[in-house]
Amino acid sequence: MALFPFDDRDGVIWWDGEMIPWRDAKLHVLSHGLHYASAVFEGERAYNGHIFKLQAHTERLVQSGRLLGFEIPFSPAAIDRACTEVLAANGLTDGYVRPLAWRGSEQLAVSAQHTKIHLMVAAWAWPNLFGADRMQGVRLGMAEWRRPHPQTAPTASKAAGLYMIGTLAKHAAEAAGFNDALMLTWDGFVGEATGANIFFVIDGKLHTPKPDCFLDGITRRTVIALAHKRQIEVVERQMPVADMALATEAFLAGTAAEVTPVRQIGELSFAPGRITETLLGDYEALVRLAPAEVAARLAA
Repeated sequence: MALFPFDDRDGVIWWDGEMIPWRDAKLHVLSHGLHYASAVFEGERAYNGHIFKLQAHTERLVQSGRLLGFEIPFSPAAIDRACTEVLAANGLTDGYVRPLAWRGSEQLAVSAQHTKIHLMVAAWAWPNLFGADRMQGVRLGMAEWRRPHPQTAPTASKAAGLYMIGTLAKHAAEAAGFNDALMLTWDGFVGEATGANIFFVIDGKLHTPKPDCFLDGITRRTVIALAHKRQIEVVERQMPVADMALATEAFLAGTAAEVTPVRQIGELSFAPGRITETLLGDYEALVRLAPAEVAARLAA
């Protein structure tokens, strides 16, 4: 697979209120966000020129910054505009949008009271995280690393530093021949994949881990709403690892992964069935509606 470096591309990036050439979007190596992970971000997808659940993503970005102790110096409306403008400026109707807020280089120490908060938004073409063959179902290894206790990290935020263990877990899974890794919670219950929430079908009901030490994903909440519209019972709970053996279907849900069937977790096997296929189809139809239609469809 050909790789295209992210620092050497055509296009523009929105940076602190201005559109600048993609290759000029650089920061100093002594930026606080790089050394101390004082950064938060969002992952968003656009379909047919509309960013799905844009306001929800922006609200979470702002809240993530607050959980890390800083205010993003742009209003939610301005952030929404930046996301839509950078998508259009790069000639995209379907694509991935990445806002990022971080502490600058004015101060480099654990204390960062005098740093400036920056915001950038980039957009690029990016298909499903697992590629065109995702419908075959992805294979997950069991991660050695666990999601941290919520008293040890701001686990309700989409903070850059929280993804370090995800990278470690995914690399180990890929080295073992898997597509991704299933991470447990700090106390040994089923958690999530490295960048997506997980669902299981057990006796016709949809079971999903309670997000008490990892993100309550926007796609996760959307899938739950779609399940309710289909009269599918949703059970949010702490899931013992042994309960995965009771499931007949499993799938991931996340902005990058969208809705992706799972065919293996460790030594357990699953097959996409009626519930997975129904919710996948409902999700793919929903994301291509205009924002007002999305709200109406979920409210109906």
